[in-house]
Amino acid sequence: MTFYLFGIRSFPKLWKSNPYLGLGPGHSYVSLFLSDSCGTRSQQRLFSLKTMSPQNTKATNLIAKARYLRKEEGSNKQVSSVPHFFSAGAAKKRSQMNPQSKDQALPSVRNTIQLPTQPLNSEEWDKLKADFKGKTSFERFIISQMAHSHSSVDVAKSLLAWVAAKNNGIVSYDLLVRYLYLCVFHMQTSEVIDVFEIMKARYKTLELGGYTLLIQGLIHSDRWRESLLLLEDIKKVITPSKKNYNDCIQGALLHQDINTAWNLYQELLGQDIVPMLETLKAFFDFGKDIKDDNYSNKLLDILSYLRNNKLYPGESFAHSIKTWFESGQCLGCGKTIESIQLSPEEYEFLKGRIMRDVIDGGDQYKNTTPQELKRFENFIKSCPPFDIVIDGLNVAKMFPKARESQVLLNVVSQLAKQNLRLLVLGRKHMLRQSFQWRKDEMAEVQKQASCFFADNISKDDPFLLYATLHSGNHCRFITKDLMRDHKACLPDAKTQRLFFKWQQGHQLAIINRFPGSKLTFQHILSYDTVVQTTGDSWHIPYDEDVVERYSYEVPTKWLCLHQKT
Repeated sequence: MTFYLFGIRSFPKLWKSNPYLGLGPGHSYVSLFLSDSCGTRSQQRLFSLKTMSPQNTKATNLIAKARYLRKEEGSNKQVSSVPHFFSAGAAKKRSQMNPQSKDQALPSVRNTIQLPTQPLNSEEWDKLKADFKGKTSFERFIISQMAHSHSSVDVAKSLLAWVAAKNNGIVSYDLLVRYLYLCVFHMQTSEVIDVFEIMKARYKTLELGGYTLLIQGLIHSDRWRESLLLLEDIKKVITPSKKNYNDCIQGALLHQDINTAWNLYQELLGQDIVPMLETLKAFFDFGKDIKDDNYSNKLLDILSYLRNNKLYPGESFAHSIKTWFESGQCLGCGKTIESIQLSPEEYEFLKGRIMRDVIDGGDQYKNTTPQELKRFENFIKSCPPFDIVIDGLNVAKMFPKARESQVLLNVVSQLAKQNLRLLVLGRKHMLRQSFQWRKDEMAEVQKQASCFFADNISKDDPFLLYATLHSGNHCRFITKDLMRDHKACLPDAKTQRLFFKWQQGHQLAIINRFPGSKLTFQHILSYDTVVQTTGDSWHIPYDEDVVERYSYEVPTKWLCLHQKT
């Protein structure tokens, strides 16, 4: 069964503390679906969902069936090409079928100037300004173009440092907020915090765009609760937007504060604001690993809200609902199966043990210098949590007949389309032009993912484990390595069992046979494959006689024993 998966720190403190009591100028600116079997489904009985057992090969995914049904049964029956008036996409199709002639507005003549791709020094900025022929402010024009083009943060920083040097350490609000936009877009959390401190010192209040950007940037940091204070500041002037609430809710869920997330959601509804579907999806994504009747009832309330307000989830949201609904229950007797996900206590225990016994103390990493490990630790601490960590060299060698940089770029590009925060781990030789590694393809990889390239003698695995564990329990990793050496480094059976359980719940394996095709991942089970009991029932995984199972594999067959009453 397969599923489709669908640094610059130390901002120069050149600005003087010059409190400004008025409002700043108004410039508003505008997240693997998994399961198999013993077969699982939700505890809820308020509605039903057809599920398929491992043996039922004729069962059809209802969502996919709805998407791809194009004509009635019978090859001779014709289906009208004109879409139903109320069907999704009908208006766009009608406009394409009935184009109206319109005078095409001529593009406005704009000053053309080449945006720098590397930080400039003061003399270089002076020269660029001298060549500027526009009537608007050079500084405002450049930072606006940088924001539009999503220029790198370090280039924009060099612009602001140049401005500050020429203005007694003062940078205008307009430039500062556009720089903030770039920091948020590139998820440079440390820089967001630096700008936040500057703004707190200089401005008593901000305009809505500034608040929105700061909230969006802070939720990924340890100071995420300060985004809640910014939300309160907005309330003093205007009702916060659904985007403001969404960001704060996402931050609360990211940091495991369920109560705050629910309270914000209820507050949002109390303001008669229709929440973003992204917000509702976040609750279901978080809920698939929560075995709590109270939480489940709240998710059912969200489903009722969708019905009552005639809201329709997108495909990704629908899969999130389906994953939650099917997770954690035996199809045979309806009893809840033990989750593959570690409890918070188990996760922290395992994280500490791996850091101590594998990463810091493993002899197999003698080729990785302490200095390089320290450099990597500092890099990870400066980044927001990742969603997926990729063993770049391992992934690139999946298809021996394909160019390695092309394979890696294909994987990164498809994952980046899902708005996932990616980290690619590699070796420095991957950046040198060669037959297997093209510089232009590796440049594209670096645009779509954060990257860390270790010395060529270093081992990749300690970096992979460190980055995944540091990012949190939601983070997955991609490698073909089975991690058996790492498990062997752990000192006792309990820790080894937890490591294997964590590995099963977080390691993604690409199972495509053809390079360039859409990524297919081997799914992750939602339940743990161990003998378990719920009191009046036993669930026992067992091996088929004809199957030879390796030690790192688990059975796919289950015996369900339920005491009759």
